[in-house]
Amino acid sequence: MGAFLSLSGNRARASEYSEVSQRETCKRQRMFSSDSQENPRLIPSLPDELSLQILARLPRVNYLNMKLVSRSWKNAVTSSELFSWRKELGTTEEWLYLLTKVDSDKLLWHALDPSSRTWQRLPPMPNAADKEESRRALYGLRMWNVIGSSIKIADAIRGWLGRRDGFDRMPFCGCAVGAVDGCLYVLGGFSRVSAMRCVWRYDPIQNVWEEMTSMSMGRAYCKTGILNNKLYAIGGVSISQGGCTPLQSAEVFDPQTGVWSQVPNMPFSRAQVLPTAFLADMLKPIATGMTSYRGRLCVPQSLYSWPFFIDVGGEVYDPETNSWDEMPVGMGEGWPAKQAGTKLGVVVDEELYALDPSNSLDSGKIKLYDSQEDTWKVVIEKVPIRDYTDSESPYLLAGFLRKLHVITKDANHDITVLQADPHSHLSLSPIAVSPCERQSSFAEAERDVWKVIATKSFGSAELVSCQVLDI
Repeated sequence: MGAFLSLSGNRARASEYSEVSQRETCKRQRMFSSDSQENPRLIPSLPDELSLQILARLPRVNYLNMKLVSRSWKNAVTSSELFSWRKELGTTEEWLYLLTKVDSDKLLWHALDPSSRTWQRLPPMPNAADKEESRRALYGLRMWNVIGSSIKIADAIRGWLGRRDGFDRMPFCGCAVGAVDGCLYVLGGFSRVSAMRCVWRYDPIQNVWEEMTSMSMGRAYCKTGILNNKLYAIGGVSISQGGCTPLQSAEVFDPQTGVWSQVPNMPFSRAQVLPTAFLADMLKPIATGMTSYRGRLCVPQSLYSWPFFIDVGGEVYDPETNSWDEMPVGMGEGWPAKQAGTKLGVVVDEELYALDPSNSLDSGKIKLYDSQEDTWKVVIEKVPIRDYTDSESPYLLAGFLRKLHVITKDANHDITVLQADPHSHLSLSPIAVSPCERQSSFAEAERDVWKVIATKSFGSAELVSCQVLDI
């Protein structure tokens, strides 16, 4: 860039002053290029610190093209210093990262910049588990032959989740995802017939996946949450000679030290009071969700015997006391559930929201948890969700830009990101107006509740999970 500017300037002077020869112009050009190579600057005549501050103010969607300007620009765009400036200057951006399943055996990540409505595809996750899990997979194959027809592990997993495809054909089947310290994390899952311990991290600055310290034990379908900039992995299932076994254990990962630490097991206190040994053996306790809410981890729980799920409230983990307590009754019993008893929740401006699928084929309701009254209240009467009964995950929830988002599929089977501001509809709640006024207000307001901020055709891809990164 410096050589280009020097060349342009010299050409201008050559046309204006005839005494400046072409030979002298070339000589100056060579001298300037040599100086630039010895001490290159991001922007000529500006200190690099100031140049970094300028680059930090540019939208992140442009960074891919900025890498092509020069080697120094590429180094700057992929440096932690640039993103530290973005934090200091308040120019960080929240992007939505969406995990999809393609062709029944492949997981792909996509990133959405909501400002430009631009989608970017992430590098594929490594198609390998760590070495220890590979050895365990060989053991699992031998175990499969020992068990024979008495217990089919694949059938047990498929039955527990109601899945149609085998985990033995899809790497990371049943993995959990989380986001902490500006990076995505993929935890565990199945590899062949083994629950994996492996953990992979995606660094959006370097645009690469790297393997991190493994969990203390193999987990599939565990629940994740973030507290105090640490990643928690709770529950899930493992595989033993007895088949599929729900886990009560929990652990926490510190991204600063790269170390996993143990967390007290979930007590599953309500599951311990079943009236008969028969029910205790038939109904297995399982964590069906987890949301970080007001400094604690809220974990809804169920007793299951596929295809039946029985809500048993839940438990709350407090990191200050490093202990579990029973979840408030109204919170646990009223938490809406989707397929397979899974309970999704999302926090927007310190308020907890959930989507309650209705009996209608094309709608649902958004509910807000009222911690004062320990109850869930409807704040948005209608969510335009199509009837995808054959879909494993017909919708996802996310909170960013201080708004609530629902990710689903539209009538054309395109993935659509819907946005709503729940605060603007709190005044329409039942406690604020009479039923007649409320019905009239909703009729007028529902037309403007949901805004489509992005849509994209991913073919037959199914939704799996989503996370938000602010960098």
